[in-house]
Amino acid sequence: MKIAVLGTGEVGRRLATKLVSLGHEVAIGSRTADNADAAKWAGEHGGTHGTFADAAGSAELVVNATGGLVSLAALQAAGAENLNGKVLVDVSNALDFSEGFPPKVGLPDGRSVAEHLQSAFPEARVVKTLNTMTNTVMVEPGRVPGQHNVFLSGDDADAKAVVAELLASFGWAADRIIDLGELSSARATEQLMPIWLRLYGVLGTGDFNFGIAGA
Repeated sequence: MKIAVLGTGEVGRRLATKLVSLGHEVAIGSRTADNADAAKWAGEHGGTHGTFADAAGSAELVVNATGGLVSLAALQAAGAENLNGKVLVDVSNALDFSEGFPPKVGLPDGRSVAEHLQSAFPEARVVKTLNTMTNTVMVEPGRVPGQHNVFLSGDDADAKAVVAELLASFGWAADRIIDLGELSSARATEQLMPIWLRLYGVLGTGDFNFGIAGA
């Protein structure tokens, strides 16, 4: 599959590297075509790089791995014409570090980043997932022993099925993928970040995850 990963930070590069290892054609997108991190990644892993629009234009599936506070601007730069009809996987969180650590979490109106993206690009098929864990666990769930879960939110059942298959290829067993329902449920997963950040501070590692116990 041709996949665009928008965002050149650690999350974007980690996801892009995993996707290449699984045989996908991956392009990393950034604000400028000459982004040094994107060029370095492409040289090391055999993918391609370009602007947000360059990457999204030729993709069959798009991953938003930009910071949640700038995601809307990044996707606007990618262009609605390059997103229409495509599955848009949103792994972002809106983290505001302007007052230090831990950051403030969330957007002013209380909606999720995913909902903002769906509103701005109604022809895209937005699915929220993977935003409740560190990037290494995203692509290697076995780093965390025992039963733990990844969540899906979205209004398009077929799009969620595509994303569930992608998660399975990362190593997520079907019984560890929990479909929370409509896209508005992404508000809940994005609001897991405050406790995740506190746990990270206490545990000193990102190798943990949330697991749902019970029937």
